[in-house]
Amino acid sequence: MILGVGGKMGPSLARRAWRSNRNAGTRRKIIGVSRFSTPATENFLQKSGIETIRADLLNPRAVSALPDAGNVIFMAGRKFGSTGAESLTWAMNAYVPALIAERFCKSRIVVFSSGGVYPFTKVDSGGATEETRPAPIGEYAASVLARERIFEHFSLHLGTPVTLLRLNYAVDLRYGVLLDIASKVFAGRAIDLTMGYVNLIWQGDANSAALRSLALAKSPPFVLNVTGLGAISVRQLAARFGKFFKKDPVLEGREAPDALLSNARRFQSLLGPPAVSLEKMIDWTAKWILANGPTLNKPTHFESRDGRF
Repeated sequence: MILGVGGKMGPSLARRAWRSNRNAGTRRKIIGVSRFSTPATENFLQKSGIETIRADLLNPRAVSALPDAGNVIFMAGRKFGSTGAESLTWAMNAYVPALIAERFCKSRIVVFSSGGVYPFTKVDSGGATEETRPAPIGEYAASVLARERIFEHFSLHLGTPVTLLRLNYAVDLRYGVLLDIASKVFAGRAIDLTMGYVNLIWQGDANSAALRSLALAKSPPFVLNVTGLGAISVRQLAARFGKFFKKDPVLEGREAPDALLSNARRFQSLLGPPAVSLEKMIDWTAKWILANGPTLNKPTHFESRDGRF
């Protein structure tokens, strides 16, 4: 069961799970749960062989009515639009996890979290490890840490096996840090260099990690940073896209000595390196923009250093 399947990553994760089932010759049911505010997403999933359930996870009765599932991936949450609607962000990121953790206490649960729970680290430090003490900046990141703590509480008290995936940043052709940077280069808009370095991983590789990390779930929860290896320079990314588009990037500010970075060595030692390289991601993104491919129109705001989204 994939909770919050209607978001940016959910549909592709559900399809990956379905294909894995088919390729393995198993007959596991894949269930996607969402409000499905965009009916086309539900239709797409159903045509892909995924069973769908419409449910508002803020409603305790709706959560109680969900069928049992041995394996649960929790993707529900709120980030964009958090500023000005903080109470809804906390409800989605802290209250809903309590409902889910109690309802599925006998399941294995993979919880999508964020590298945003970490403090900024020096660019040359290798990034925050899973042992780095969380120090979230801003209400959104604090609410994500609350999500983790709620699942941790129920895992400790009920024995529920849980994996906490601290993800940053997943990239898709329709959204992500690379699309943000490339679009600005192509349009001649300024790129803020203050958050001068980022971590990136292809969305498909992040989805694969989520499915495979069900096997890592334990009590107390297993924590796993999911991203690419190493810090990537925003300035250099802009230069790469500028060369591709034959345009000079417009750059503002100077790189701070620290950034929001995660260390992915545990992830890669357990699950192997991502299949899609940075080179491929850059090439695909540039060609997507030149082809005027559709986007989700959801900037990541990766350059934010005050935690406001």
